Amino acid sequence: MMTNTTINTAAPTLVLLGNLLVDDIVLADGRTLLGEPGGALLHAALAASLWDARVGLVSVVGSDYPAIGLDALACRGIDLAGVRRLGRPGGRAWLLHEPSARRVIHHLDVPSHAEVSPVASDIPAAWLAASGMHLAPMPLSRQAELAAAITRSTTPEASGRSRRPFISLDPFEIIRDDTAAEWRGPLASVDAFFAGEDDLRLSGDAGLALRDLAADRLRLLVLKQAERGGVVHDLQDDNRYAWEARVDRVVDVTGAGDAFAGGFLAGWLPRGNVNLSLAQGVVSASFALEDWGSRGLLRATPQAARERLATWFPEQALVVCPEAVAG
Repeated sequence: MMTNTTINTAAPTLVLLGNLLVDDIVLADGRTLLGEPGGALLHAALAASLWDARVGLVSVVGSDYPAIGLDALACRGIDLAGVRRLGRPGGRAWLLHEPSARRVIHHLDVPSHAEVSPVASDIPAAWLAASGMHLAPMPLSRQAELAAAITRSTTPEASGRSRRPFISLDPFEIIRDDTAAEWRGPLASVDAFFAGEDDLRLSGDAGLALRDLAADRLRLLVLKQAERGGVVHDLQDDNRYAWEARVDRVVDVTGAGDAFAGGFLAGWLPRGNVNLSLAQGVVSASFALEDWGSRGLLRATPQAARERLATWFPEQALVVCPEAVAG
Protein backbone atom coordinates (compact mmCIF):
# COMPACT_ATOMS: atom_id res chain seq x y z
CA MET A 1 0.00 0.00 0.00
CA MET A 2 1.22 3.52 -0.80
CA THR A 3 0.64 4.92 2.66
CA ASN A 4 3.69 7.16 2.42
CA THR A 5 1.87 9.46 -0.04
CA THR A 6 -1.40 9.64 1.86
CA ILE A 7 -2.11 13.08 3.32
CA ASN A 8 -5.87 12.81 3.97
CA THR A 9 -6.57 11.69 7.55
CA ALA A 10 -10.37 11.39 7.16
CA ALA A 11 -11.85 8.28 5.57
CA PRO A 12 -12.99 8.93 1.99
CA THR A 13 -16.64 9.47 1.16
CA LEU A 14 -16.10 8.36 -2.45
CA VAL A 15 -13.94 5.33 -3.26
CA LEU A 16 -12.87 4.82 -6.88
CA LEU A 17 -11.70 1.37 -8.00
CA GLY A 18 -9.97 0.77 -11.32
CA ASN A 19 -6.82 1.36 -13.37
CA LEU A 20 -3.94 3.82 -13.49
CA LEU A 21 -2.39 3.46 -16.95
CA VAL A 22 0.40 5.15 -18.88
CA ASP A 23 -0.76 6.76 -22.13
CA ASP A 24 1.39 7.20 -25.22
CA ILE A 25 -0.47 9.74 -27.36
CA VAL A 26 0.08 10.01 -31.11
CA LEU A 27 -1.56 13.07 -32.67
CA ALA A 28 -2.98 13.13 -36.19
CA ASP A 29 -0.07 15.28 -37.41
CA GLY A 30 2.50 12.77 -36.14
CA ARG A 31 3.48 14.58 -32.96
CA THR A 32 3.72 12.43 -29.85
CA LEU A 33 3.11 12.88 -26.13
CA LEU A 34 4.75 9.84 -24.60
CA GLY A 35 4.58 8.62 -21.01
CA GLU A 36 1.52 10.66 -20.02
CA PRO A 37 -0.27 9.81 -16.75
CA GLY A 38 -3.65 8.30 -17.56
CA GLY A 39 -6.24 5.76 -16.62
CA ALA A 40 -9.90 6.15 -15.73
CA LEU A 41 -9.11 6.58 -12.03
CA LEU A 42 -6.85 9.58 -12.61
CA HIS A 43 -9.52 11.43 -14.58
CA ALA A 44 -12.37 10.54 -12.23
CA ALA A 45 -10.39 11.37 -9.07
CA LEU A 46 -9.13 14.73 -10.32
CA ALA A 47 -12.68 15.61 -11.33
CA ALA A 48 -14.24 14.61 -8.00
CA SER A 49 -11.59 16.54 -6.08
CA LEU A 50 -12.74 19.76 -7.78
CA TRP A 51 -15.89 19.59 -5.63
CA ASP A 52 -14.32 19.02 -2.20
CA ALA A 53 -15.14 15.31 -2.19
CA ARG A 54 -12.93 13.13 0.01
CA VAL A 55 -11.66 10.59 -2.50
CA GLY A 56 -9.82 7.32 -2.02
CA LEU A 57 -8.29 5.21 -4.81
CA VAL A 58 -8.08 1.43 -5.03
CA SER A 59 -5.81 0.35 -7.86
CA VAL A 60 -2.55 -1.30 -8.93
CA VAL A 61 0.22 0.99 -10.16
CA GLY A 62 3.24 0.03 -12.24
CA SER A 63 6.78 1.21 -11.61
CA ASP A 64 6.68 3.25 -14.82
CA TYR A 65 3.64 5.35 -13.87
CA PRO A 66 4.61 9.04 -14.12
CA ALA A 67 5.31 10.58 -10.72
CA ILE A 68 3.53 13.78 -11.79
CA GLY A 69 0.24 11.88 -11.83
CA LEU A 70 0.62 10.41 -8.34
CA ASP A 71 1.92 13.71 -6.98
CA ALA A 72 -1.07 15.56 -8.40
CA LEU A 73 -3.47 13.11 -6.74
CA ALA A 74 -1.73 13.35 -3.37
CA CYS A 75 -1.53 17.15 -3.53
CA ARG A 76 -5.28 17.29 -4.03
CA GLY A 77 -5.83 15.31 -0.85
CA ILE A 78 -6.77 12.08 -2.64
CA ASP A 79 -6.05 9.08 -0.43
CA LEU A 80 -3.75 6.53 -2.10
CA ALA A 81 -3.75 3.98 0.72
CA GLY A 82 -5.64 1.54 -1.50
CA VAL A 83 -3.11 1.71 -4.35
CA ARG A 84 -0.89 -1.38 -4.51
CA ARG A 85 2.51 -1.26 -6.20
CA LEU A 86 2.91 -3.87 -8.92
CA GLY A 87 6.71 -3.90 -8.62
CA ARG A 88 7.26 -3.78 -12.39
CA PRO A 89 6.01 -1.73 -15.35
CA GLY A 90 2.22 -1.64 -15.47
CA GLY A 91 -0.53 -1.08 -17.99
CA ARG A 92 0.25 1.07 -21.01
CA ALA A 93 -1.68 2.02 -24.16
CA TRP A 94 -1.22 3.86 -27.44
CA LEU A 95 -3.87 6.53 -28.04
CA LEU A 96 -3.82 7.04 -31.80
CA HIS A 97 -5.64 10.16 -33.01
CA GLU A 98 -6.66 9.94 -36.65
CA PRO A 99 -8.56 12.67 -38.53
CA SER A 100 -11.95 11.00 -37.98
CA ALA A 101 -11.45 8.76 -34.95
CA ARG A 102 -9.35 7.84 -31.93
CA ARG A 103 -8.08 4.31 -31.44
CA VAL A 104 -6.76 2.73 -28.24
CA ILE A 105 -4.17 -0.03 -28.67
CA HIS A 106 -2.70 -1.67 -25.59
CA HIS A 107 1.01 -2.44 -25.60
CA LEU A 108 1.73 -6.13 -26.12
CA ASP A 109 4.55 -6.42 -23.57
CA VAL A 110 2.63 -5.25 -20.51
CA PRO A 111 0.66 -7.00 -17.75
CA SER A 112 -2.87 -8.11 -18.54
CA HIS A 113 -5.82 -5.89 -17.72
CA ALA A 114 -6.72 -8.21 -14.85
CA GLU A 115 -3.21 -7.94 -13.38
CA VAL A 116 -3.46 -4.16 -13.12
CA SER A 117 -7.02 -4.22 -11.76
CA PRO A 118 -7.57 -4.26 -7.98
CA VAL A 119 -9.09 -7.12 -6.00
CA ALA A 120 -11.35 -6.97 -2.96
CA SER A 121 -8.47 -7.40 -0.52
CA ASP A 122 -6.96 -4.13 -1.80
CA ILE A 123 -9.85 -2.14 -0.28
CA PRO A 124 -8.92 -0.75 3.16
CA ALA A 125 -11.51 -2.08 5.63
CA ALA A 126 -12.41 1.38 6.92
CA TRP A 127 -13.29 2.50 3.40
CA LEU A 128 -16.28 0.16 3.24
CA ALA A 129 -18.12 2.84 5.26
CA ALA A 130 -17.80 5.27 2.33
CA SER A 131 -20.97 6.81 0.92
CA GLY A 132 -20.10 5.69 -2.59
CA MET A 133 -17.96 3.10 -4.41
CA HIS A 134 -17.36 3.53 -8.14
CA LEU A 135 -16.15 0.65 -10.31
CA ALA A 136 -14.29 2.21 -13.24
CA PRO A 137 -13.78 0.25 -16.50
CA MET A 138 -12.19 -3.15 -15.79
CA PRO A 139 -12.81 -6.70 -17.04
CA LEU A 140 -16.42 -7.69 -16.35
CA SER A 141 -15.43 -10.64 -14.17
CA ARG A 142 -13.36 -8.35 -11.91
CA GLN A 143 -16.12 -5.75 -11.67
CA ALA A 144 -18.62 -8.48 -10.77
CA GLU A 145 -16.29 -9.85 -8.07
CA LEU A 146 -15.73 -6.41 -6.56
CA ALA A 147 -19.42 -5.47 -6.62
CA ALA A 148 -20.37 -8.75 -4.95
CA ALA A 149 -17.63 -8.44 -2.33
CA ILE A 150 -18.58 -4.86 -1.47
CA THR A 151 -22.25 -5.81 -1.21
CA ARG A 152 -21.51 -8.78 1.08
CA SER A 153 -19.25 -6.69 3.32
CA THR A 154 -21.61 -3.76 3.66
CA THR A 155 -25.05 -5.33 4.10
CA PRO A 156 -26.61 -4.37 7.47
CA GLU A 157 -26.68 -8.02 8.46
CA ALA A 158 -22.97 -8.52 7.82
CA SER A 159 -21.61 -5.19 9.01
CA GLY A 160 -24.08 -3.84 11.52
CA ARG A 161 -24.29 -0.62 9.47
CA SER A 162 -27.64 1.05 8.89
CA ARG A 163 -26.95 1.59 5.17
CA ARG A 164 -24.83 0.32 2.33
CA PRO A 165 -22.71 2.42 -0.04
CA PHE A 166 -24.05 3.71 -3.33
CA ILE A 167 -22.28 1.52 -5.92
CA SER A 168 -21.79 2.68 -9.51
CA LEU A 169 -20.22 0.89 -12.47
CA ASP A 170 -18.72 2.02 -15.79
CA PRO A 171 -18.21 -0.92 -18.20
CA PHE A 172 -15.06 -1.85 -20.07
CA GLU A 173 -16.44 -4.77 -22.07
CA ILE A 174 -18.94 -4.02 -24.83
CA ILE A 175 -22.53 -4.99 -24.10
CA ARG A 176 -24.00 -6.80 -27.10
CA ASP A 177 -27.22 -8.72 -27.63
CA ASP A 178 -25.35 -12.03 -27.29
CA THR A 179 -23.59 -11.00 -24.05
CA ALA A 180 -26.36 -8.97 -22.43
CA ALA A 181 -27.38 -11.81 -20.09
CA GLU A 182 -23.90 -11.76 -18.52
CA TRP A 183 -24.69 -8.29 -17.17
CA ARG A 184 -27.72 -9.29 -15.09
CA GLY A 185 -25.59 -10.18 -12.07
CA PRO A 186 -23.43 -7.03 -12.03
CA LEU A 187 -26.43 -4.77 -12.70
CA ALA A 188 -28.25 -6.36 -9.76
CA SER A 189 -25.39 -5.24 -7.46
CA VAL A 190 -25.16 -1.57 -8.45
CA ASP A 191 -27.17 1.62 -7.97
CA ALA A 192 -25.90 3.53 -11.02
CA PHE A 193 -24.64 2.43 -14.42
CA PHE A 194 -22.52 4.76 -16.58
CA ALA A 195 -22.25 3.67 -20.22
CA GLY A 196 -20.76 5.39 -23.25
CA GLU A 197 -21.90 4.98 -26.84
CA ASP A 198 -18.93 2.75 -27.61
CA ASP A 199 -19.92 0.43 -24.74
CA LEU A 200 -23.29 -0.52 -26.23
CA ARG A 201 -24.02 -2.70 -29.26
CA LEU A 202 -27.64 -3.49 -28.48
CA SER A 203 -30.42 -3.68 -31.03
CA GLY A 204 -33.33 -1.32 -30.44
CA ASP A 205 -33.44 1.20 -27.62
CA ALA A 206 -30.32 0.67 -25.45
CA GLY A 207 -31.93 2.37 -22.46
CA LEU A 208 -34.93 0.05 -22.53
CA ALA A 209 -32.71 -3.00 -23.00
CA LEU A 210 -30.57 -2.09 -20.00
CA ARG A 211 -33.63 -1.43 -17.88
CA ASP A 212 -34.91 -4.89 -18.73
CA LEU A 213 -31.60 -6.37 -17.57
CA ALA A 214 -31.44 -4.36 -14.35
CA ALA A 215 -32.86 -5.47 -11.03
CA ASP A 216 -34.89 -3.25 -8.72
CA ARG A 217 -31.72 -1.90 -7.09
CA LEU A 218 -30.53 0.10 -10.12
CA ARG A 219 -31.49 3.77 -9.62
CA LEU A 220 -29.60 5.75 -12.27
CA LEU A 221 -28.87 4.82 -15.87
CA VAL A 222 -26.36 7.30 -17.33
CA LEU A 223 -25.83 7.15 -21.09
CA LYS A 224 -22.81 9.26 -22.11
CA GLN A 225 -22.33 10.64 -25.63
CA ALA A 226 -18.86 12.23 -25.32
CA GLU A 227 -18.79 15.81 -26.60
CA ARG A 228 -22.53 15.68 -27.40
CA GLY A 229 -23.58 15.25 -23.76
CA GLY A 230 -25.93 12.45 -22.79
CA VAL A 231 -29.03 11.33 -20.90
CA VAL A 232 -29.70 10.25 -17.30
CA HIS A 233 -32.67 7.99 -16.59
CA ASP A 234 -33.81 8.09 -12.96
CA LEU A 235 -35.52 4.72 -12.78
CA GLN A 236 -36.93 5.36 -9.31
CA ASP A 237 -38.75 8.56 -10.23
CA ASP A 238 -39.18 7.59 -13.89
CA ASN A 239 -37.61 10.87 -15.00
CA ARG A 240 -35.27 11.56 -17.89
CA TYR A 241 -32.60 14.30 -17.81
CA ALA A 242 -30.63 15.30 -20.91
CA TRP A 243 -27.45 17.35 -20.86
CA GLU A 244 -25.16 19.01 -23.38
CA ALA A 245 -21.39 19.17 -23.14
CA ARG A 246 -19.89 22.63 -22.59
CA VAL A 247 -16.50 23.53 -23.98
CA ASP A 248 -15.20 26.17 -26.39
CA ARG A 249 -13.26 23.65 -28.48
CA VAL A 250 -13.00 19.87 -28.18
CA VAL A 251 -9.33 18.88 -28.29
CA ASP A 252 -9.50 15.31 -26.96
CA VAL A 253 -12.34 13.17 -25.58
CA THR A 254 -9.95 10.99 -23.56
CA GLY A 255 -11.10 10.80 -19.95
CA ALA A 256 -14.15 13.02 -20.47
CA GLY A 257 -16.59 10.27 -19.51
CA ASP A 258 -14.57 9.37 -16.42
CA ALA A 259 -14.33 13.03 -15.42
CA PHE A 260 -18.08 13.37 -15.88
CA ALA A 261 -18.66 10.36 -13.60
CA GLY A 262 -16.31 11.74 -10.92
CA GLY A 263 -17.98 15.15 -10.92
CA PHE A 264 -21.47 13.66 -11.05
CA LEU A 265 -20.86 11.34 -8.08
CA ALA A 266 -19.28 14.14 -6.06
CA GLY A 267 -22.59 15.97 -6.41
CA TRP A 268 -24.92 13.00 -6.08
CA LEU A 269 -23.59 11.38 -2.91
CA PRO A 270 -24.11 14.29 -0.49
CA ARG A 271 -27.40 15.54 -1.96
CA GLY A 272 -29.08 13.10 -4.36
CA ASN A 273 -29.84 15.98 -6.71
CA VAL A 274 -29.67 14.96 -10.38
CA ASN A 275 -29.54 18.51 -11.76
CA LEU A 276 -26.66 19.54 -9.50
CA SER A 277 -24.84 16.28 -10.24
CA LEU A 278 -25.22 16.83 -13.99
CA ALA A 279 -23.91 20.38 -13.70
CA GLN A 280 -20.82 19.22 -11.81
CA GLY A 281 -20.30 16.39 -14.29
CA VAL A 282 -20.50 18.75 -17.27
CA VAL A 283 -18.05 21.21 -15.71
CA SER A 284 -15.64 18.42 -14.83
CA ALA A 285 -15.76 16.91 -18.32
CA SER A 286 -15.12 20.33 -19.88
CA PHE A 287 -11.61 20.39 -18.41
CA ALA A 288 -10.87 16.96 -19.89
CA LEU A 289 -12.17 17.92 -23.34
CA GLU A 290 -10.08 21.07 -23.72
CA ASP A 291 -6.59 19.49 -23.72
CA TRP A 292 -4.75 16.26 -24.52
CA GLY A 293 -4.97 13.30 -22.16
CA SER A 294 -5.18 14.33 -18.52
CA ARG A 295 -3.55 17.74 -18.99
CA GLY A 296 -6.74 19.78 -18.72
CA LEU A 297 -7.77 18.10 -15.46
CA LEU A 298 -4.25 18.33 -14.02
CA ARG A 299 -4.42 22.08 -14.58
CA ALA A 300 -7.98 22.51 -13.26
CA THR A 301 -8.69 23.99 -9.83
CA PRO A 302 -11.75 24.04 -7.54
CA GLN A 303 -11.98 27.81 -8.03
CA ALA A 304 -12.04 27.44 -11.82
CA ALA A 305 -14.70 24.73 -11.49
CA ARG A 306 -16.89 26.91 -9.27
CA GLU A 307 -16.53 29.82 -11.70
CA ARG A 308 -17.70 27.67 -14.61
CA LEU A 309 -20.57 26.31 -12.53
CA ALA A 310 -21.67 29.83 -11.61
CA THR A 311 -21.51 30.96 -15.25
CA TRP A 312 -23.07 27.94 -16.93
CA PHE A 313 -25.46 26.76 -14.20
CA PRO A 314 -26.14 29.72 -11.88
CA GLU A 315 -29.15 28.04 -10.28
CA GLN A 316 -27.02 25.04 -9.25
CA ALA A 317 -24.14 27.21 -8.06
CA LEU A 318 -26.49 28.46 -5.34
CA VAL A 319 -26.78 24.88 -4.11
CA VAL A 320 -23.11 23.98 -3.94
CA CYS A 321 -20.97 27.09 -3.67
CA PRO A 322 -21.82 28.39 -0.19
CA GLU A 323 -20.93 25.07 1.42
CA ALA A 324 -17.75 24.70 -0.64
CA VAL A 325 -16.55 28.17 0.28
CA ALA A 326 -17.44 27.69 3.94
CA GLY A 327 -15.57 24.39 4.04
